Amino acid sequence: MKCEHCTRKECSKKTKTDDQENASVEVPSPAPESGEEKGEFHKLADAKIFLSDCLACDSCVSAEEGVQVAQQNAKDFLRVLNLNKRRDASEHRVLAVSVCPQSLPYFAAKFSLSVTDASRRLCGFLKSLGVHYVFDATIAADFSILESQKEFVRRFHQHSEEEPALPMLTSACPGWVRYAERVLGHPVTPHLCTARSPQQIMGSLVKDYFARRQDLSADRLFHVIVAPCYDRKLEALQEDVPTASPGFRGTDCVLTSGEIAQLMEQSDLAVRDAALDTLFGDVREEARRHDGASSDGCLAPIFRHAAKELFDEDVGELTYRALRNRDFREVTLERSGKVLLRFAAAYGFRNIQNVVLKLKRGRFPYHFVEVLACAGGCLNGRGQAQTEDGRADKALLQRMRGIYAAVPGRAPETSAHVQDLYREWLDGADAPRARETLHTAHQGPGRPADGRDIKW
Repeated sequence: MKCEHCTRKECSKKTKTDDQENASVEVPSPAPESGEEKGEFHKLADAKIFLSDCLACDSCVSAEEGVQVAQQNAKDFLRVLNLNKRRDASEHRVLAVSVCPQSLPYFAAKFSLSVTDASRRLCGFLKSLGVHYVFDATIAADFSILESQKEFVRRFHQHSEEEPALPMLTSACPGWVRYAERVLGHPVTPHLCTARSPQQIMGSLVKDYFARRQDLSADRLFHVIVAPCYDRKLEALQEDVPTASPGFRGTDCVLTSGEIAQLMEQSDLAVRDAALDTLFGDVREEARRHDGASSDGCLAPIFRHAAKELFDEDVGELTYRALRNRDFREVTLERSGKVLLRFAAAYGFRNIQNVVLKLKRGRFPYHFVEVLACAGGCLNGRGQAQTEDGRADKALLQRMRGIYAAVPGRAPETSAHVQDLYREWLDGADAPRARETLHTAHQGPGRPADGRDIKW
């Protein structure tokens, strides 16, 4: 089956078993064996994923990775829960679930709730299963955006025709990053932002900062991400915690919003709503978002930061201009008829192909591009808002957009918790530990990452 994103006719899936192409990965638990406790989670395990929903093409996914992606499903999650039911409490794995901010509007629209009530319903359900902590992953996106802001300013100052550092292309979308690294390579990868994605940063927060705060060994934690798309499962395979031993993953399992919703719909457990936890103890916050109606919302805060830092301009609401289609928009900062900054948002592989073509031809007028693999942005991830035949549920998606737009926005630099974490966890915003934890290097096919990616 041809990849939804890729326009190449020869592109086909490799994520299949030896005897099944595009097979569904069933996750029912086996029948209870002798000695298994009554009440273990079997009925809840009927959810399934289809490997054809993965957004990566054959050049991006190896056969081994395809097997590993197939193992990231509700069966693995429920296996850990069932083991905890059989073990002594001292031997329990501590389950922590982090929910992406673009997933909450899906639960709100699907169950006709506000975002706050949806988060409480979801948290209560997960804890009824035996999950110990449920976090909002927005704080990890704060870090990713703040580091991206600083990197853009650095690149802007370093840029020259002889050694171009611009445009900077975002790196928060794993489908896009995987495509850039495995298929495009140079000259695209040097332009990828080196800030780690929110999922990667959340893995470090949970397995490093939170584990030490709770006096837990990181390997006792089982960290699950609830995300809007299947590409997050691929991302988790290479998601090392920089401060841990090589190969130690920050995320043990990724479940899509749709997989969790299936479990919720099939459950007959008594559920009491519960407030989300935070990494800081008893303090709980209401849901919030960054300024992006249907994406990860990094363009607007980076644009405002750059305008202030580089040109001492205070920018309020951004005015976008649609170009080829509604998923390719630009915003500019002008002074005396001169364009000082030109940013763009390019969503979906049709627009990504146009961006890449212009970049390779040297005809690229933008300083920064927010690139997302899914047309319509992250809310339209294939792991949520889909009909039974695999098409986008347009009515549900429209409600999700309205719900997400109504969530209060807040600039990441105003978060006191983030500033505290820079000091307590990372030894300061500009410390070597912060750079190691919050940044990565991108590689092209068969070639190491270019040293121009970031200069400190």
